[in-house]
Amino acid sequence: MHTPVTIIGAGLGGLLLARVLHLHDIPVTVCEADPSPAARTQGGMLDIHDHTGQLALKTAGLTDEFRGLVLEGRQSLRLLDRSGTVLFEKGDDGTGDRPEVLRGELRQLLLDSLPYGTVRWGHKAIGVRALAAGRHEVTFAGGATVVTDLLVGADGAWSRVRPLLSDATPAYVGRSFVETHLYDADTRHPATAKAVGGGTLVAFDPAGNGTWLVAHREKDGTLHAYITLTKPQGWFATLDLTDTAAAAARIAEEYDGWAPELTALITASDAAPILRPLHALPVGHRWDRVPGVTLLGDAAHLSTPNGEGANLALLDGAALGRALAAHPDDVETALTEYERELFPRGAVAAAAVAHAPTPQDMIDFFTGGEQAGI
Repeated sequence: MHTPVTIIGAGLGGLLLARVLHLHDIPVTVCEADPSPAARTQGGMLDIHDHTGQLALKTAGLTDEFRGLVLEGRQSLRLLDRSGTVLFEKGDDGTGDRPEVLRGELRQLLLDSLPYGTVRWGHKAIGVRALAAGRHEVTFAGGATVVTDLLVGADGAWSRVRPLLSDATPAYVGRSFVETHLYDADTRHPATAKAVGGGTLVAFDPAGNGTWLVAHREKDGTLHAYITLTKPQGWFATLDLTDTAAAAARIAEEYDGWAPELTALITASDAAPILRPLHALPVGHRWDRVPGVTLLGDAAHLSTPNGEGANLALLDGAALGRALAAHPDDVETALTEYERELFPRGAVAAAAVAHAPTPQDMIDFFTGGEQAGI
């Protein structure tokens, strides 16, 4: 099978690119490993920034639809120390520039904006190879193949497309998230719900021992928490996450002395904890121009979470779509222009999070000081 443009990965960046190409009547196919849109959960809350993600959605003609997904009040913020003392707090008066939406709902919005059949589900790329004249062949699990004039790797941290361009691989940054969920928290966990407030809670240990947590208020009283531990991967290998109570108790030991309304985010989880090891590509990751292939989002510039990842993926998709629309008969010029902007944009974001944050970093970040590595 032959396709003019093939995007590997139906995440936010790949779908945004497909939407922009569709608006410019450029045929595009998105190949996704998941068997269906609902095959797995899509993560929690995203703050979509006015200078990146929102600009991308405007390029895609989806601003009004995006606004319909915004959860009011979720830009409010509380910064606590481990005793539960409030160090900083601000409400959401509706004038903020980073409205919050659920990742899954934003992804569905992008899917709904594409013609039926644009995304081919159950197409897990297992191999790619270069052909003549800038074309590439992608092989999928099950044996199907596709030959494409332009191949875009939007397939995340462990991209199958990246090796065509770069031998860089993500490295563990020395810390991990453990995700937990408390449901119907206002009724079942009122003290913790009060601590989180109406939007985002960040709590940390002023001693700076690498333990801190973030919790977001989602829909229907759900609290979605990210418990952060600065530990080697071997430490996490000793956790049996299938034994929810035992794993929670072991993680909670690292938060000894914290206020109970905060440790409840660990011990009272209504779902099994999910381990998220954090990896990053080298700061300033780039490659020489290779005909017929490029990357976007985490495939291009994976860094530790700092609120920019999804926004940059959306912006990458919009920028690449605009470049291809401006040069429909000269793909290499379009890719050169796109990558000229992509590399410095990714490097700046990655450099901002290249170190583990200190307590003062967090205070500065949330009170308007220097960009912190969180």
